[in-house]
Amino acid sequence: MTQNFFNLYSHDFARVAVGVPTCRIADPAYNAAQTIALAKQAQEQGAALVAFPELGLAAYTCDDLFHQRALLDACEQALATVVAASAELAPALVVGLPLRVGHQLYNCAVVVAGGAIQGVVPKSYLPNYGEFYEARQFSTGDYAVATEVELLGATVPFGSALLFEVSNMPLFKFHVEICEDVWVPVPPSSFAALAGATVLVNLSASNVLVGKAGYRHQLVGQQSARCLAAYLYTSSGGGESTTDMAWDGQALIYENGEMLAESQRFSDESSLICADVDLERLSRERMHQTTFGHSVQRHAAEVNKFRAVRFALALDLAQALPLKRCVERFPYVPADSRRRDERCNEVYHIQVQALAQRLTSSNIKKVVIGISGGLDSTHALLVCARVMDKLKLPRTNILAYTMPGFATSERTLKQAKQLMALVGCTAAEIDIRPSCIQMLKDLGHPYAEGHEQFDITFENVQAGERTNHLFRLANHHHGIVIGTGDLSELALGWCTYGVGDHMSHYNVNASVPKTLISHLVRWVAESGVIGRNDAQVLLDILGTEISPELVPGTAGGQPEQKTESTIGPYELQDFNLYYVLRFGFAPSKVAFLALSAWQDRERGRWPDGDHVARNQYGLGEIKKNLGIFLDRFFRTSQFKRTCVPNSPKVGTGGSLSPRGDWRAPSDAQSVVWMQQLQTIPAE
Repeated sequence: MTQNFFNLYSHDFARVAVGVPTCRIADPAYNAAQTIALAKQAQEQGAALVAFPELGLAAYTCDDLFHQRALLDACEQALATVVAASAELAPALVVGLPLRVGHQLYNCAVVVAGGAIQGVVPKSYLPNYGEFYEARQFSTGDYAVATEVELLGATVPFGSALLFEVSNMPLFKFHVEICEDVWVPVPPSSFAALAGATVLVNLSASNVLVGKAGYRHQLVGQQSARCLAAYLYTSSGGGESTTDMAWDGQALIYENGEMLAESQRFSDESSLICADVDLERLSRERMHQTTFGHSVQRHAAEVNKFRAVRFALALDLAQALPLKRCVERFPYVPADSRRRDERCNEVYHIQVQALAQRLTSSNIKKVVIGISGGLDSTHALLVCARVMDKLKLPRTNILAYTMPGFATSERTLKQAKQLMALVGCTAAEIDIRPSCIQMLKDLGHPYAEGHEQFDITFENVQAGERTNHLFRLANHHHGIVIGTGDLSELALGWCTYGVGDHMSHYNVNASVPKTLISHLVRWVAESGVIGRNDAQVLLDILGTEISPELVPGTAGGQPEQKTESTIGPYELQDFNLYYVLRFGFAPSKVAFLALSAWQDRERGRWPDGDHVARNQYGLGEIKKNLGIFLDRFFRTSQFKRTCVPNSPKVGTGGSLSPRGDWRAPSDAQSVVWMQQLQTIPAE
């Protein structure tokens, strides 16, 4: 079937659902009707899988009624109704009911798809403590002898070690466990994940108690994180008996420790939640975390017990089906203000701790830094200030130099001086133009003869002179040069190699992306961590156009060079960097995610603050800038990253140090990425 770029399934997402139908105790026909109604809603929303509560076709609170033949027969008839209805439904359904197998009764989950029963999973762990008496009615599936069961005229797989594989979605493999199974020290789903299950399903009843909802979050979230999997959890709601218990109908969907959806608890009506699970992301995480593979080997005996059940789902991949999932425009910057402050605080203190350790271990008490009046050097200086406070050294041990060149604007020069005064460092100004003129004369460059030739040599002479001065100043004052370049610049190769802004003795910013740097500077300004002085200069710097200021500007004082005009908007390029570096996604998926993030203001939220540009990007612009990123990242810039100075890694979003996160050949080509880019529609 033809795949549509705008369909989430074309990018290895799967829409999954959890239903909590209202029920009637011992009325399977009614419960089946409610189940089917929710299944139809799930289909309308494009879901591939929908899970329902434990023993939902009977109701969990039937107690000894489970041993009544009339009820058991009625449950099988209700199952037949669900199976028949599934012939007209695309998603797989997982329903709960009591089933007789041999001479024993089991608490089971039945997987139904395409008008047929695909498999039956019995509950492994039966709670028989507190308010639970399941061992009174049921047998544990762990000791079941049967591997198949005759059900509704068909022979179907039976057992707790079944792995359901969707043949037309290679990464969609799911396992089912029931309620208590996830509350034990080693849940069956742990081994299922090692066997290849990317989606774990739990049919639960789970009565409500004070504080239990929060514990369920912890339980489900941790299991999804440890297993590097999605986890679907459903529990019983309205209609269950309140003779001795109460029910809240909590349903949860987690992915790798992150909650994607939760139901409204204590609802009087049936409810359905949906979420889009990124199957490729889970697969990539398992491939990246090699200890996951080690665990597979260690537990091979348990893993080898699993049997695969394969079937296809009738999913329509030709129609457009956009993501419901929130894709943040700024993956390095939390949209929530509280979490963002926590992130900034932690990143800042990681940088401070790292530089403090370097100075302590080398017994160096002074640092040398170049201040441009721009964003990166500003933040690096703020880190240095806090380091001096931490080490109980005077801030005058920071030797800060502003070094105006041929294109330095009055604005940035003023900001550099104000910033140094704010911090209280030792401030100086060195005009690099005379030494640059001498270098250009030595090179025979036309500019030295009065010709306005502003080429790459003209630019790099200035960048090199600044760095050369800084290193010699560090020698002279027994200090080290602090690098200021950020992760975004390293990714795009936007730095002067060698004796230029590429080099330093220690770089505090090298794994911090540009979009996060701006929030760090604002956070420092607002939090007062370097002092309660007037920090207006920091806000002025945040509002300054990003420019290397190496080519003379216009008469109006505006920079002729606008960095983002050449390499693309940092907000887009940081987005591309995150998904290429962190997950290795193909260009088409990165573009699909970017389109999902920028298509409206609800699903892709903006961090608070008026300093953030409010841009909207269409697919054409996304594709164009992604092309710039891919070619620069893979083909032209790696040689600069191969020999970067030491710098602390600050986040899971990655670092580009060859000693840390990223090892790549300097002579690689970008051909395969650029070819895959062409599969993206123009609009």
